[in-house]
Amino acid sequence: MISLFPKAILIITVLTIVSYLVICVGLLWFQNRLIFFPSKTIEKTPDLLGMPYQEVWLKFPDSTSESEQINGWWIPGDSDMVIFDLHGNSSNIGGNLGYAKQFHNLGFSVWLIDYRGYGCSSDRFPCEKQVYEDAELAFNYLVNERQISPNKIVVFGHSLGGAIAIELATKHPEIAGLIIESSFTSILDMVKVKKQYGIFPINWLLHQKFDSIAKVRELKMPILFTHGTADELVPASMSEKLYQACPEPKQLLMIPDADHNHVKEMGGDRYQETIKKFLESL
Repeated sequence: MISLFPKAILIITVLTIVSYLVICVGLLWFQNRLIFFPSKTIEKTPDLLGMPYQEVWLKFPDSTSESEQINGWWIPGDSDMVIFDLHGNSSNIGGNLGYAKQFHNLGFSVWLIDYRGYGCSSDRFPCEKQVYEDAELAFNYLVNERQISPNKIVVFGHSLGGAIAIELATKHPEIAGLIIESSFTSILDMVKVKKQYGIFPINWLLHQKFDSIAKVRELKMPILFTHGTADELVPASMSEKLYQACPEPKQLLMIPDADHNHVKEMGGDRYQETIKKFLESL
C-alpha cells in the first residue's frame, strides 16, 4: 500500500494539470459564450408603446450568404437628431423599448438593432469583433441610407452596449454625443471583480477584451455616464472610472439604490431631466 502512494499522488497531479489545461483551452476558445447570452424571443414591438416604426434588414456587402444580416427598427421622430440604441449582452431590441420610448417622447428618432445572434438577426454566435461590425453597418445605414449627418447622431449604450458604443465613437469622433449606462471598464476588470477565474492566466487567455477604459481617453464628444449605486452585475465604480478617464465635456449621474437594469425607473424625474438637458445641449 505504501508503494502505491507515490503513484496515486502522481496520477492525481497529472489529472489536476490536465484538467487545468483543459479548462484553460475552454476559456480560450469559448469565452464569448461566457460573455454573450443572446435572446431570440422579441416580446414587444414599438407599436405596442404607441410608436409607429419601420422594420429594416441590413445585409453585409462582403457576405456570400443571403442570411447574413441584422435586423433593426427605425422609429421616426420630429427632431432631425437620432438616438442610436445599443442593447446589452442578454437582451434584444424588444428589451430596450423603454429607452426608445423615453427618447421618442423627447422628439428624437430612434434606431435600434439586434447584433447577429440576437432577435431576428442571423444566427451566428456573437463575438467582440462581430458586434463592432454590426454597429458599424447600422451606423453606415443611418449616414448613407437615411442621409443623417454624423453630428446629428447620439449613441446610447446599455451595459455591453456601452462598450460597443464607445468603440463606435472611436471610429466616428464626429458624432454628437454618447450616453453610456451601467457599463464597465473592461472585461478583464469584470473578471477580476467576479473572481471566478483567479487561478487561471486570464491576461494571456483573454481575447474578448472590450477595453473601454483605454478608449475613452481619446474621445472628444460630450459624454453622459449613468449608473445605479446598487448594481450587483457591474460595479458603479466602473462608470466613475470611465468618467474620470475621459476628457471634458462629460457628466456623471449616479442613481441611489438602482440596480443594473432599472436606472431609468429608479432615477425618475432626476434621470429624465438629466437626459433631456444633456440632449438639448448637443
